[in-house]
Amino acid sequence: MTGTRLRIALLAPVAAASLAGCGINSIPTAEEEAKARWADVQNQYQRRADLIPNLVASVQGAAAQERNVLREVTEARANATRIQISPEQLRDPEAMRSFSEAQARLTSAIIPLQRLQEAYPDLKTNQNFLTLQSQLEGTENRITIARTDYNQAVQAYNTRIRTFPDVIGAKIFYGAQPMVPFQATTPGAETAPKVDFGNGK
Repeated sequence: MTGTRLRIALLAPVAAASLAGCGINSIPTAEEEAKARWADVQNQYQRRADLIPNLVASVQGAAAQERNVLREVTEARANATRIQISPEQLRDPEAMRSFSEAQARLTSAIIPLQRLQEAYPDLKTNQNFLTLQSQLEGTENRITIARTDYNQAVQAYNTRIRTFPDVIGAKIFYGAQPMVPFQATTPGAETAPKVDFGNGK
């Protein structure tokens, strides 16, 4: 009995090291990192969505007749905030595509607001409008950074679950499937739009 216990005691560290080498810990760690980075992406998109109603309200005061532009921005915002991606959906290309397209439509809808600034001089002196547009520019940059960080985390996870020795643990213990990186749905959409209201910044 003593010999059996001794063998078990000696084999336990070897088994633990083997499991560790097969991704038993690194796979969920990499997955959680990618999910956390996706939460950052959604947080920045939500920040942008939260800024838009105030920006629209500022424009309404100076350019009330531009109802079509304001309506399109408001509708695009509503559609973009309606589509959310859960951590489980990060493996669903169709869900990721729908999210990306909704956000791209909102980006496109925001851009015409810059033309209004030239047509309505009151906007050039509206401090609330200028502050909001500056915050919007900063948020677009944060979105770009968050998407890049997410894609890097997804690449690390996807590489880990496909390479030896972690591929063993990925298949046997987790049935791991690749996650979907964020992809631009329109040409140039991976670059934050230049939102310039001509305030000299």
